[in-house]
Amino acid sequence: MRLDRITKVFGSLVANDAVSLDLRPGEIHCLLGENGAGKSTLMNQLYGLLQPDGGEILLDGAPVRFANPRQAIDAGIGMVHQHFMLVDVFSVAENIVLGREPGRGGVLDLRAARQLVREMSERYRLEVDPDARVEDLPIGVQQRVEILKALSNDARFLVFDEPTAVLTPQETDELIEVMRALRDEGRAIVFITHKLREVRAIADRITVIRRGRVVGEAAPSASESELAEMMVGRAVSLKVDKTPAQVAGARLEVEHLTVTSPDGVVVVDDVDLQVAGGEILCVAGVQGNGQSELAEALLGVVPASRGRIRLDGTDLSRATPRRRLRAGMGFVPEDRKYDGFVGSFTVAENLVLNHVDAFADRGLLRLGDIRSHAETLTEQFDVRTQSVETPVASLSGGNQQKVVLARELSRPLSLLIASQPTRGVDVGAIEFLHQRIVEERDKGTAVLIVSTELDEVSALADRIAVMYRGRVVGVVDADTSREVLGLMMAGVPHEEAVRSASVTTVAEEEQKLEAEVAEHVADLQGPGTGERRA
Repeated sequence: MRLDRITKVFGSLVANDAVSLDLRPGEIHCLLGENGAGKSTLMNQLYGLLQPDGGEILLDGAPVRFANPRQAIDAGIGMVHQHFMLVDVFSVAENIVLGREPGRGGVLDLRAARQLVREMSERYRLEVDPDARVEDLPIGVQQRVEILKALSNDARFLVFDEPTAVLTPQETDELIEVMRALRDEGRAIVFITHKLREVRAIADRITVIRRGRVVGEAAPSASESELAEMMVGRAVSLKVDKTPAQVAGARLEVEHLTVTSPDGVVVVDDVDLQVAGGEILCVAGVQGNGQSELAEALLGVVPASRGRIRLDGTDLSRATPRRRLRAGMGFVPEDRKYDGFVGSFTVAENLVLNHVDAFADRGLLRLGDIRSHAETLTEQFDVRTQSVETPVASLSGGNQQKVVLARELSRPLSLLIASQPTRGVDVGAIEFLHQRIVEERDKGTAVLIVSTELDEVSALADRIAVMYRGRVVGVVDADTSREVLGLMMAGVPHEEAVRSASVTTVAEEEQKLEAEVAEHVADLQGPGTGERRA
């Protein structure tokens, strides 16, 4: 299959600019690029969710055009979406056969559906319970259901769109093994991601997309630094340069914090935390385990049903968000577009949003001071904008995030809370944002980072708190292994995770040693004779 000069335009935005791509049987083709580079848009056209504005799709050498996903599925294309396309209240079996239900007279043959799921589970080593309701399944198992649903249509071409975003490291390793097995069956696989580590682990071929264009291909042997440079167009450092933390006393103290959602579900469950001045505490976990609600409860934008929050000894448990900000909290929200800025406001206006009273006399704004303040911050934070009077909505994602961070760091802070601080930001901007966060730590500020990116957590953290289903499973040192962190992210207590990871490591070393011995023996023997070479 070939995508030939595919172009897609949304208003003035060129999402895909004459992109060409070959999908070959028995190959895992990684499509690498930052969020917003146009990767998913391209694959959504292949799957019939969007229609190209230019170019064509060639299947077995003939042009095809898919008006909808049904036509793409019938042509042998399957897609595992970043945001699962499952019906939560249906069972696994019902989801997998949805749209082509076995049975007669409009009556579902549930026994046949269950049998199909069992056979596919065994064939692809993707164990799932056919009768389990999807909403009751862990995220990793829901991912398996998505994959089985795509495979049930006997797809020759499989697209995995950011499939590891909601998986633990162990679940990611399992998914990679599944993808390799599917490749070895002769299927063509497209793996969309922005994670360099995963690309190097699984790719047979790598295509890099930047701002809607293919900027080149890379070999799987390319280093992470080389891939990052292709993604952003310049050399970047992938390591966070920081000295050991100079920790002072606890500045943030959280006791028994509990948050209940509007429908009565406990999303933050009896959490105790302390963050000292001069340290970065990272909250890790698979997305949807209460980290976002924890951050919002600390600022007071969602109410806590129980618990106490103290900052520098002052009880803020019942304080308004405005009072908490004035007490020295800074907050970088998870979704900057909805909670971090006002898109139609200028850069200068956004930079004073949460402390505009500092630039007013008797109800009148000092516009000259606001502009001067903005010019200083845009220079300090390297915000790429034509003018401080430019609307923030017109800036790139990385520059929008710099505006949000600049605003929060432009005043003295006791505590900085940053939720997903580099989501949707290119590698170059990530390098800069990490540097400024570390600089804030070194001023003696307590820093709490919420991130689902384990590489980011490991790079920034002085300590790591792992959350699972609203509870803190444990607080561990920053040098804790990925294996242990991954087990904790799946709900395993710290001590048990350490034991399990140790057993796994020993087994892996034994397997590696056995493989090396077998390779050495084969090298010493003559081909096909079983005799030792002279």
